Amino acid sequence: MQTIGMNSPSASTAPGERDPDSGPRPTEADLGPLLAGAAVAAGAAGAALALLDLSTPVRAPLTLFFLLAAPGFAFSFWLRGLEARGRAVAAACAALVVNLLVAPAMLALHVWSVRGGVAAVAGVSAAIFLSALARRQRHRAPMRRT
Repeated sequence: MQTIGMNSPSASTAPGERDPDSGPRPTEADLGPLLAGAAVAAGAAGAALALLDLSTPVRAPLTLFFLLAAPGFAFSFWLRGLEARGRAVAAACAALVVNLLVAPAMLALHVWSVRGGVAAVAGVSAAIFLSALARRQRHRAPMRRT
């Protein structure tokens, strides 16, 4: 049974040792960069596995994650004015639209392949991200030196 409101050290720690539960706990601000880094690593691994045509059980889920995360990440820079949940929903919908436009276009042109699809989605995502980055640089106030 757990006692609420008591700040005594746990019985499992020896005298002089610090209780591991009493230290600072990670906050949402601490976990954001960590989760973003894990997402980038998972997406990069998925793209690499698909482009290198390596056969492994994690290839399909990681490639699917890349196909949804890369355009979503790229569109999130265009949607900076929205609040976090609205930006996430809009970016996810835009990622689906990119995938649903790339696949039929490649099928209609008779150039469909998994590697080509991943490369095409990566290229479209890079173009969207770079256009948002260029727009931000262009609308930034010029610095004047006198």
